[in-house]
Amino acid sequence: MSEATDPIHVIYKLKKTMQNVLDGLVQTLANGGIDSMDEYKYIIGKIHAIDLMNQELSNLLEPKEPDNDDDNITRIRR
Repeated sequence: MSEATDPIHVIYKLKKTMQNVLDGLVQTLANGGIDSMDEYKYIIGKIHAIDLMNQELSNLLEPKEPDNDDDNITRIRR
């Protein structure tokens, strides 16, 4: 499987692109490049959406639950 079609590579590349977009939006807010409240709300919405997607992609890359639960079960009764 080539690097371009490897799903893990695609996710990392997507995360990097989203981080660059996020940095640009935050920079726009920090520099006062907003002309109206509607534009402010739009940019905040984009930041929120990118943050949610980043979190979901991170969750896909680092699962919190183990694949095999049988090894981690503590038996209380015999």
